[in-house]
Amino acid sequence: MIVSRGWGPDASAKLLMLVEKNPEAAIVLFWKAINAGDRVDSALKDMAVVMKQLNRSEEAIEAIKSFRSRCSKQAQESLDNVLIDLYKKCGKVDEQIELIKRKLRLICQGEIFSGKPTKTARSHGKKFQVSVKQETSRLMGNLGMQKPNYLTAEVVYRKAQMIDPDANKACNLGLCLVKQGRFDDAESVLGDVLQGKIPGSEDVKARNRARELLMELKAFQPPLELSDIMGLDDHDFFNGIELLMNEWAPVRSKRLPIFEEISSFRDQLAC
Repeated sequence: MIVSRGWGPDASAKLLMLVEKNPEAAIVLFWKAINAGDRVDSALKDMAVVMKQLNRSEEAIEAIKSFRSRCSKQAQESLDNVLIDLYKKCGKVDEQIELIKRKLRLICQGEIFSGKPTKTARSHGKKFQVSVKQETSRLMGNLGMQKPNYLTAEVVYRKAQMIDPDANKACNLGLCLVKQGRFDDAESVLGDVLQGKIPGSEDVKARNRARELLMELKAFQPPLELSDIMGLDDHDFFNGIELLMNEWAPVRSKRLPIFEEISSFRDQLAC
């Protein structure tokens, strides 16, 4: 094992992980870095990612919960993103849903973007700009992909499409409509993808998926029984988003009025 002299445990752990491809040894040094207070923000996040790769996701979840208090405020959003992936890996759907809702509330309150239209994000070592609309639409799309309550998912996808439409979410919306037996509505949504009316419609995978879903319309499928799987507070949750939308309406508000394009779907949730 090669570790350069003078390097802290966090840097040494990265060397083991990236150069020597020794993730188990890297985790040991990440723990050492966290306990020594050496770049805890980076060490905790990187350790959780490595643990996930080694199928130690439950341990990674507990590590983030136990030690995120030692991290800076700026690191909390990044840790939340890692937690969402870990919850998904472990099949902890309820925890994943609650965390996604929490992130949406923080966006509504202006906590994540700090009143700015974009923020810098990082993926696979590359930096790029993400807008408020893109992040909100992405989170709402993730929320809609959770437990199969197709009525609730429909509401989420329609809101997401109003914020930042794309062909993939349109296909997800079409699936929700198919599962409810609302074939005419589904055909209209999926037809928009095939006709190139929605951003991203040129993507081959999206078009093929739209065609496959349209094939399902040829066979009658009774609508599935719906239940309030995502929780009893969903009506209040979406109502809260709309109330925040109204608060952002005045020009002098420091918060961004990103939800001004969202219509009310509360009647559908109350069905």
